[in-house]
Amino acid sequence: MLKKSVLAVEDDKDILELISYNLEREGFDVIAIGTGEEALRSARSRTPDVILLDLMLPGMDGLEVCRELRGDPKTKGIPIVIVSAKGEEADIVTGLELGADDYVTKPFSPKVLVARVRAVLRRKEKGVPTDDEVLRVHDIVIHPGRHEVLVGNERVDLTFTEFRILHTLARRPGWVYTRYQIVASIHGEHYPVTDRAVDVQIAGLRKKLGDAGEYIETVRGVGYRFKD
Repeated sequence: MLKKSVLAVEDDKDILELISYNLEREGFDVIAIGTGEEALRSARSRTPDVILLDLMLPGMDGLEVCRELRGDPKTKGIPIVIVSAKGEEADIVTGLELGADDYVTKPFSPKVLVARVRAVLRRKEKGVPTDDEVLRVHDIVIHPGRHEVLVGNERVDLTFTEFRILHTLARRPGWVYTRYQIVASIHGEHYPVTDRAVDVQIAGLRKKLGDAGEYIETVRGVGYRFKD
């Protein structure tokens, strides 16, 4: 069985060594990189299974690297876990908004970091919700098996998280979901995502859906529902 590969991008040599040691001990193949520019070249030449990305890098910073990776068809599907000392809510929201799959703050527990890596790999392998029924609600068609969303006859390109949020809400129109329930349905219980981060994902989803975004309704003080 081939080892899963992790591209670790970190300019602090001690932290990079700590990350590499713990992941290799758990059976991962680690590619250790110190700059954003090197990270892009490496990801494009040898597609890793997951990327661990520091934000404060010399030259091109981590946010720009994340943006470049998500904008490149060859690398946009690679799970990205941001590992950063910038732990303010605004920083976390920005990272998730750019397409990161998870956000780990420094200092971190090596065991927790390994668990997060395994979690994003499981979600990638799972790929889509277990319920494979094609949903047709209003003028939206959701095809879990193809990970495809059509509004009218136009295909809408959604991230994994955006797709799961839409699928969760659309399966039960009129049913109100709290932010906690939305996060739990996508990432599992006790996942460390703030309410604000969920709101950002919903806002991005509505924008991509265009006029159909109005079907996702805000229920003040509770959460969200898909219009019945």
